Amino acid sequence: MEPANREENERHEDRDPQGRARQGHLELGRWAGLRPEELSDLGVVALSPGIPPRPGGQTGEAVLVGLKDCAWERSDDALIVMLDRRAMTHLVDRDGSVELLLTTLRDQPRSPEDLRQVLVAAGVQVDAEQLAAVLDVLDQAGLVEDATGLGLDDPQLDARHFSNLAFFGQFSDLKCSRASFLRRMRRAHVVQLGVGGGGSAIVQCLAGMGVGRLTLVDRDDVEPRNFSRQFLYRHADLGRSKVDRAAEWVREYDPTIEVRAVDRWIGRADDLDGLFDGADVVTGSFDEPPGAQAWVNQAVVGAGIPLVSGALFGTQLVYSSVDPGRSACQACAAARLSDGQSPGAEGLAVRLDERLPRTNRLTGPVAAIVGALIAQEAARYITGFQPPYAAGAVVFLDVRNGFESHRMPITRDPDCEICRQAADVRSRRPSAVRR
Repeated sequence: MEPANREENERHEDRDPQGRARQGHLELGRWAGLRPEELSDLGVVALSPGIPPRPGGQTGEAVLVGLKDCAWERSDDALIVMLDRRAMTHLVDRDGSVELLLTTLRDQPRSPEDLRQVLVAAGVQVDAEQLAAVLDVLDQAGLVEDATGLGLDDPQLDARHFSNLAFFGQFSDLKCSRASFLRRMRRAHVVQLGVGGGGSAIVQCLAGMGVGRLTLVDRDDVEPRNFSRQFLYRHADLGRSKVDRAAEWVREYDPTIEVRAVDRWIGRADDLDGLFDGADVVTGSFDEPPGAQAWVNQAVVGAGIPLVSGALFGTQLVYSSVDPGRSACQACAAARLSDGQSPGAEGLAVRLDERLPRTNRLTGPVAAIVGALIAQEAARYITGFQPPYAAGAVVFLDVRNGFESHRMPITRDPDCEICRQAADVRSRRPSAVRR
């Protein structure tokens, strides 16, 4: 957020004839106290005064304004407020009125009008429009949220989802509460293709985040070699259908999650028929049989459903996602990446890789990482707490180098028929969860 220019600052400030800011008026957002280079070193963001409310008008009285857990220190006539160690916010507070506002909200959430009356009673002259502008600035800084949505109004559910609510509280604001993010998760339907190494980790992560409905698809049975990386299964499960045991695990873990087991081998495109009905997101960790990625991409993305997938290739963890009709799909990516016919070293690498035996080198920690990344990306699509990170990109994590990552964007192919179909379908298919 950029500071307002000098003229705008002067227009919003109320000054006495000597140029000093009058007492008893809220001020936000000019550099003061620490030198700019010191503030920059701390990651401090300066906020501007007088920012108008967001589209939709002033903060409504139905909102209960709550202050998030934060700490502050005074630096001369300013407050340095920290919500997260990654960044701090600089608020001008020459007369203590901003600190009074923060302290009042820290004591208890209040409606905007109740908050205004407390401030006025303490001698701070502020009207409803001015307070709405101040709250909007604090909202954009991530310091306040709608306190009517701190929980699900059910003590047992709130206890079950304590950490989930706290996590979403890092992204909540006056327009979207932490509980609203979680409710989107709890009504979402995710189809998971494969419940092996990465797939079993995805299932556990999604269940932990409180997904409402899971459809699990696999055909394998539990074998001894699975135990190094697939923690849904026990030795007593040897010979059992993986997908049946995975569904059983979900029901035992959280009986409120609806789960469907589909014991099916995906050997051709037709095997995907009917799997994705009512799905909000499809996730997967698979690299076989050959052609499976293309079939899934066409069926899922073509239906306007977001797709998140990943796998381990040699010593590289790879994952990506497709935001249908908005980002490049996997067919676009395949068209952009080198194939065995490409000249030079890249084409040679592809040809030689095709001759290598397909040995599963996925260990427990590596499976947990790729499963967690895929589940987190799925949660972005479901809840909207952040934009999808891997949409229209391939994200690589180097196992040999401390999982150092880099993101390679993929340009959408303007001639991609799947993307055109996805855009048309998505325009007629509103999300079932992000509302």
